[in-house]
Amino acid sequence: MGKTGRAAHRKAHPALIGTAVAVAVGGAAFTAYSLYGDGGAGDRLTAAGTRPKAAPAGPVTAAEVRTTAGRFLAAWQRGDAEEAASYTDDPSAARAALGAYRKDAHISEATLTSGAASGAELGFHVSAIVSYGDDSKPFAYDSHLTVVRAADGEPVVEWQPSIAHPELKEGDRLVTGEAEAAPVKAVDRDGAELTAKEYPSLGPVLEGLREKYGEKAGGTAGIELRVVRKDGGGDKRDGKTPEAKSSDERTPDKTLLTLSEGRPGTVRTTLSATLQAAAEAEVAKRERASVALVRPSTGEILAAANSDPGVNTALQGSLAPGSTMKIVTASMLLDKKIVESIDQPHPCPKYATYGGWKFQNVDEFEIKNGTFRTSFTASCNTAFITQATKLNDDDLTEQAQQVFGLGLGNWSIGVPSFDGAVPVQSDASKAASLIGQGMVRMNPLNVASVISTAKTGLFKQPYLVRPDVDSRTLATAPRTMAPSTQEQLHELLHSTATSGSAAEAMAGLGPDIGGKTGSAEVDGQSEPNGWFAAWRGDLAAAAVVQQGGRGGKSAGPLVAAVLKSAG
Repeated sequence: MGKTGRAAHRKAHPALIGTAVAVAVGGAAFTAYSLYGDGGAGDRLTAAGTRPKAAPAGPVTAAEVRTTAGRFLAAWQRGDAEEAASYTDDPSAARAALGAYRKDAHISEATLTSGAASGAELGFHVSAIVSYGDDSKPFAYDSHLTVVRAADGEPVVEWQPSIAHPELKEGDRLVTGEAEAAPVKAVDRDGAELTAKEYPSLGPVLEGLREKYGEKAGGTAGIELRVVRKDGGGDKRDGKTPEAKSSDERTPDKTLLTLSEGRPGTVRTTLSATLQAAAEAEVAKRERASVALVRPSTGEILAAANSDPGVNTALQGSLAPGSTMKIVTASMLLDKKIVESIDQPHPCPKYATYGGWKFQNVDEFEIKNGTFRTSFTASCNTAFITQATKLNDDDLTEQAQQVFGLGLGNWSIGVPSFDGAVPVQSDASKAASLIGQGMVRMNPLNVASVISTAKTGLFKQPYLVRPDVDSRTLATAPRTMAPSTQEQLHELLHSTATSGSAAEAMAGLGPDIGGKTGSAEVDGQSEPNGWFAAWRGDLAAAAVVQQGGRGGKSAGPLVAAVLKSAG
């Protein structure tokens, strides 16, 4: 059968109207649905084999979904990328991806089995063989596609890279060949092996360790099928490299199938298997939760876990931190002597206006005749908004960068991470930044680092692999916190954990504690993201529960449980 495409395909099979046909492709049976079914007159050819002049309109019908998907999958199964692409809304992109499926990924003998349709979506199962040199292994996975109506009224497959494989995003490629990096055996601080099977959240971390340390650890590469990221590690086989990025910024490639094992080298991390297990257990109880645990005195990362193991929000997330940002803001107000004493009178009205925006406290509470301490421990928003008139636009950015080491783009923890962003803002956005909204962005690791700096008075860049392993230089903050500021900030956080908004979650954790609650409003969410940061002795943790509501209720128990697990 030669190249056909949508129009020619219809002309070639007028007898298939209202039927289903099984076709043999490479020895495997595949069910192709009827070309035209029970979708009404607009779905049928006329007796002369031509379509009525009026183009179909409205949502695609069930028959159109089955027919279009069947044609697309049948052509793909035959290895006819040209024809399969012609049934999509982006033939060029689909042709390139499906051609590379065989040429670069070395995937053959694919059998595609349709599942049940749900509206315009249709799931399907892929069972294939991956072969490279003398190595060959079966490869199976599930994917799905969506049928939409094109501008001319015809039903077409809405092309997405994830159709070829659900791990693919725009610009990613499937490649089989010699691994870009040798495998690694990651161990915790005491030598216990860390695997993604036992610690699911470590999947992205282990990929990052492999990419950065595979060869340095003395391992040798094997043969594998992997996703080569658009911003990832490149491809030894064809010499292609992604846009230049440091290894701590790139998203690691992902191995999908190992055809032959390489020899792993060993990489020792700062993680604690015990604390990692506790963090994994806690996030597994919640939806969209992430937590990071560090040691304030050194910056060592002891655990990092996410409810969704495939999304490393704990180390790479970029979310508004809400009122946990008030730790940084309070230090700035103290450093600048705008607040000379935490027990001086300080306003906390129900509302405060700045830059044309009206800000309010949760449940519109107010504190009459209060102090800066009472405002901080109750997490009063307006107590900070009212100070915006006394600040330059770049004051908060400078404090975050120079004292807390945030947003300079120079953290090198050993795996990909994001080190926060506190951009210069003006007007209403400047005020919003003071309470962790606006354009301020952080993740649990950043916030755990913030409360660690508040506890010790000195920024210690978090790290997951010791810098002497590869002679990395850890980031430092340009200046240290003033001693009087650190003393008062420490007292504020201790008061918050013992008698303020963090007290309920931190109850029973001992005398050497500090904490801060937070919630961050997000457009389109019915509930804010809940944040919580705390220390207990020489441990500090921060967590976010997206759409969790108030931080003390959602993220607070998570942080407390992880801190308590250390004994």
